[in-house]
Amino acid sequence: MKEKVFAVGDVHGQITMFKEILEYWNPDEEQLVLVGDLGDRGEDPKACFELAKDLVDNHDAICLRGNHEEMLLDFLQNPQYSAATYEMNGGMVTVQSFLQMEEGNYDAVELAASLQAKVPWLKPFIESLPLKYEWEDYVFVHAGVDLTLDDWRDSKKRDYVWIREGFYDQPNHTDKTFIFGHTVTAMLHNVQTNTDIWDSGDGKIGIDGGAVYGGTMHGLVFDKKDLVAQYKVDNTGYAFSEYLRKKDS
Repeated sequence: MKEKVFAVGDVHGQITMFKEILEYWNPDEEQLVLVGDLGDRGEDPKACFELAKDLVDNHDAICLRGNHEEMLLDFLQNPQYSAATYEMNGGMVTVQSFLQMEEGNYDAVELAASLQAKVPWLKPFIESLPLKYEWEDYVFVHAGVDLTLDDWRDSKKRDYVWIREGFYDQPNHTDKTFIFGHTVTAMLHNVQTNTDIWDSGDGKIGIDGGAVYGGTMHGLVFDKKDLVAQYKVDNTGYAFSEYLRKKDS
């Protein structure tokens, strides 16, 4: 087991930023942990999934399941029921990036079938993603856990990928430090322009800097006792602005 962990916040299709933050990662010394939400929105979701899969398969990275992976899995399994929710949350950007299709009206069932046929590894990859990664006194998770429970380990599966209230707004009386994404740190800071990491002071550290929204992608290094290094890549706004321009044109 390596002596440190390098944790990366929500990616959301921002492949350029994803590659840039990984330049700070030392594979020989640091276990790589991605907190999920690889696609849906952004510059190139397909490339982000492919890179994450390569990191997991060939570099022993841990990639956690986020709510956007969960929605993609629901879309692949039950497109007739889940397509509207997935589309509302940016999912068609991911589908289009994999299928290289033009925008338009498509049958959801046919899209899901085409995606599984063209990218047969995608569904098994998502199904293999863990909900949490425990290392020393840290718990890495996409959204959080239910801190209103007597034992956080009794959290529901949905909590790990979706929870907000009931986690970040609750005191942490456990002996664990939770490293999480999902909730953009500007919201946690209650300052729209503050995309720095969020430290609750009682063992909750938010690392989703809203990279796809013109914010920041964070890479944090933890040793067995503390946060020892922080790296970040700021979004110049170009990639996501280009996506929005193309989407609206």
